[in-house]
Amino acid sequence: MANPLVLRKVARDAFLLVILLTAGVSVLAQPAAKPQASPAPAGGNDVRGRVSETLVDSTLDDDPALSKMLAVYAPKVRELDVVIGRLRGELRKGGAGSGSLGNFVTDGMRWQATMKAGKTITLAVMNGGGMRRSTIGEGELRARDIFELLPFENALVTVDLTGVQLKKLLETILTANEAQSGARIVYKTTAEKKNEAESIKLREAGETEIDPAKTYTVVTIDYIYNVGGARWGVFREGTNMKALGITLRESLMNYVKSESASGRDIKPNLDGRFSLDKANSPPEVKPQ
Repeated sequence: MANPLVLRKVARDAFLLVILLTAGVSVLAQPAAKPQASPAPAGGNDVRGRVSETLVDSTLDDDPALSKMLAVYAPKVRELDVVIGRLRGELRKGGAGSGSLGNFVTDGMRWQATMKAGKTITLAVMNGGGMRRSTIGEGELRARDIFELLPFENALVTVDLTGVQLKKLLETILTANEAQSGARIVYKTTAEKKNEAESIKLREAGETEIDPAKTYTVVTIDYIYNVGGARWGVFREGTNMKALGITLRESLMNYVKSESASGRDIKPNLDGRFSLDKANSPPEVKPQ
């Protein structure tokens, strides 16, 4: 007879897996429902509930319906706990570029897109709202960590942008605190606490200026391409959009596995891709 406590844990994880695989098809957060007040008992009667307790131990019979369900999902649940690499240091989201967590995701995107496209990918772009964990702690990296970080079924796409369009995109990324890999942005903050770019260079063969007349290939996710709007509409101005046939989550797992196979741990990479010019920014006001 299976241990009921173990069965309950596997059932919980199976439920998590189903939610992750079927519910998160949009990066947009669903609005919370307004709490409804419970109606008062009719006639002011005193309503009393009864509580019964059942001891969960080895004497409790298996639930056939639960066992049948677990037979389907148990292998997938076990896959969530597979170790795919190791993290040395903490990944954290916050600030310009969504911090080291944003750097990790976009570095993985650009690596995977380069492998898939077979050519140089100049820039990777990801929205911070699509990353659903704020931190990942040091230690073993499991498939579960990537599922929880990236629960949505977003897929990678590439788009060709002119230098003018690329610069416009990077300025938007800076002001919106989105994540990118492939450029170095030196910026200052204004008195209104807004980020303003001072210089933008590409990290190709060192640091190079953006050529307005040149065409660059950028990788992002289908959600960003499709949502458009004031923030992401520049992608629709681009050309040669191609779906790479792989999800963002699969890409990150492949990236971690590749680094692990090469004997490298994943590390927080704060490499100056967003660099604040403190001399030209208002001094930070600290609370008294």
